[in-house]
Amino acid sequence: MKRYGVWKYCLIISILCLGLVYSLPNIYSPNPAVQISYNNSSQNADETLKNRVIDTLFKEVEQNIISQVELSDDYVIIKLSSTEEQLEVKRILSSNLNGDVVVALNLAPTTPDWLKQLSAQPMKLGLDLRGGVHFLMEVDTKAAVTNRQNGVLQDLRRKLREEKISYSSVLVEEDQSISLKLNNQESMVNAKDFVQRSYSQFEISSKSLQTSPILSLYLSEEEIAKIESDAIDQNLTTLRNRVNELGVSEPIVQRQGKRRIVVQLPGIQDTAEAKKILGKTATLEFHLEAQFDTPRTRKTTYSHRNESFGNAELQDQIIIGGDQVATAQASFDENGMPQVNITLDGQGGARMHRATRGNIGKRLGVLFVEQKTQTVYKEDDQGNKIATQTTFETKKIISLATIRAALGTQFRITGLDSPQESSELALLLRAGALAAPMRFVEERTVGPSLGEDNIRAGLLSMELGMALVLLFMLFYYRIFGIAASLALASNIVLLVAVMSVLSATLTLPGIAGIVLTVGMAVDANVLIFSRIREELKKGKKPLDAIDTGYERAFLTIMDANLTTLLVAIVLYSMGTGPIKGFAITLSIGIITSMFTSIMGTRAFINLIYGNRKEILRLSI
Repeated sequence: MKRYGVWKYCLIISILCLGLVYSLPNIYSPNPAVQISYNNSSQNADETLKNRVIDTLFKEVEQNIISQVELSDDYVIIKLSSTEEQLEVKRILSSNLNGDVVVALNLAPTTPDWLKQLSAQPMKLGLDLRGGVHFLMEVDTKAAVTNRQNGVLQDLRRKLREEKISYSSVLVEEDQSISLKLNNQESMVNAKDFVQRSYSQFEISSKSLQTSPILSLYLSEEEIAKIESDAIDQNLTTLRNRVNELGVSEPIVQRQGKRRIVVQLPGIQDTAEAKKILGKTATLEFHLEAQFDTPRTRKTTYSHRNESFGNAELQDQIIIGGDQVATAQASFDENGMPQVNITLDGQGGARMHRATRGNIGKRLGVLFVEQKTQTVYKEDDQGNKIATQTTFETKKIISLATIRAALGTQFRITGLDSPQESSELALLLRAGALAAPMRFVEERTVGPSLGEDNIRAGLLSMELGMALVLLFMLFYYRIFGIAASLALASNIVLLVAVMSVLSATLTLPGIAGIVLTVGMAVDANVLIFSRIREELKKGKKPLDAIDTGYERAFLTIMDANLTTLLVAIVLYSMGTGPIKGFAITLSIGIITSMFTSIMGTRAFINLIYGNRKEILRLSI
C-alpha cells in the first residue's frame, strides 16, 4: 500500500484548520440595528449626533435601548434585540430628527474581535434569507422633461447668437413651452426656419405682435413620452453602475411599472451609505464667473460650500456638465488635500478648451448640483403623523479658480472637505448622473419574517439529506463509511469557509446547491469504494485493492466533476440573481468535494490500514 507523506497530512490538516477558522463567523448571527449618519458625507458622526439620538429616544423608549446607543467613526448605531424594536426606533428617529441625517435599517455583526483581526467575516446572505435591503424608488419624470427643456434653452440661446438672429428673451413658460421673443418680423421668419431645421422634436406656434413677435415651442406627447422613457432607462443604467461601484454581489435592479425602479442589495452591510449613493442626483456644472457687464438676466448668485468664502456670481451658460465626464478618480494634491482628477470625453474637452482659451485670467466656477429628498411629517385630522416627501435642488460652489491656461480633457477639482467626499463625488461621476431625481417610496429589510423561515427550511433539508447519506454510508461501507462521513463534514466546512473568504452571497437556491454538493461529494466516495470491492472480488490483497481502487476511480471522478463544473460556469455566466447563487455554491462545492473525497478519505484510510503489513479483511 502506498504511504502518504507527512507533508500531505500537514497540508490536509492546515487546510481543514483554516477552513474551520474562516467558517466560524457564520455561527454568530447579526443583530437588528438602526444606523444614523449625517447626510453630508464630509461629516463624521460625533458626540453631538449621539446626544441628539439619545434625547430623541429618552421620552419614548425603554432605558435599556438607550444604553445600546454606540458611536463609531462614521455613524451612530443602536443594536436591538428584535425587528419590532428596530422598526419602532426607526419610526421615532425619522419623525423627530431633522433632514440633515439619514436613518436606515441595518444588521450589526456580532463576530468576535479575534476573528475580525484574522479578517474572518461571515458570508453574506441574500434577500430571501436575511441580510439585504429592498428599495422601491420612483423617478420624477416631469423633472426629466424640465431638464431637457433647460438644456434646449441654453443651446438655443447660443445657436441664435451664432446665426445672428436678434431676440430679446428666451424663457420656459409655466405650461412647459419655450417662449422665444424676437425683435422684428425678419428675425421671426429666420428663427422659425432655423427652429424647424434644428429642433424637429418641437411643435411650433407663433404670435405676430406689433412690437415683438413671439415664437412658442411645444414638445409633442410622443416626445414627452420618449424623454420620460429615456430617463427611466438612463436611471436604470446609472443605478446598476453605482451598485457595481458599491461592490454588491448578485444585485437586482429592474423596472417596475411606469415610473418605479426596484433595487435589491443582498448582503449589503451599510444600508445608509447605499441609500445616499443610490438616491443622490449629484453632478457638476462648469460656469465662467460673471463680469460687471454681464446682464442681470444671464447670471445667478451662488453660495460657496465653505460659508467663509461667501457668494459669487456665475454666468448661466453651462460650459460642460457631469454627463461629459469620462473618468473620475479621487486622490490628494501636493498639500495632502483631497481632490478629484477628471478626464472629459472628446466633445467635453473641446468645449472646455474653447471656453477657457479666450478667458485666461478670469475665474472658472465649479458647481456641485445635488437633488435632495426631505421627509416632512404632518398630522392629519385624527392626529396621526403622515410622511410626505419633497424633492429640492441645491447648487453650491466647490471651486472658483483663476484660469491660467486653456484647459483640455484632463484637470482636477479641489476645494473638497474630506477624502470621503472626494471618493463619493468620483464614484457618482464615474457611475453617471441620474437623468431625473428619484425618491424612496419603500425601504425595508427582509428579516426573520421570511428569511428565518427560508433559513430554517433550507437547513432542515440539508440536515436531513446529510443524516440519510451518513446513515447509508455507515451501514453499507462501515469503516470506509466513517471516512466518507468525515470527508462530507469537512467538505461543508470548507465550502462555507471559501464562500466567506470570497464574500459570496448565499441565497435559497444556493442552499439547494449545497444540498446537491452533499450528494456529489458522497458519489465520489461511492465510486472509489465500489472499485475497491471489485478489486477484492478479483482476488487482490486488501492493501493492493485500496491502491487500485483510488487510482482507477480518479479519472472517472475527475471527468464527472469537470463536466458538472462546466455546466455551473455556464449557469453563472448566463444566469442572473438566484441562478448565479446556485451556480456559485455548486462550483465551490465541486472543488472542495474533490479535495475531501479523494485526498481526505485516502489520508484517513491510510491512518487505519497503512501501518499494517498484512490485512486479511477490509471493513467495507
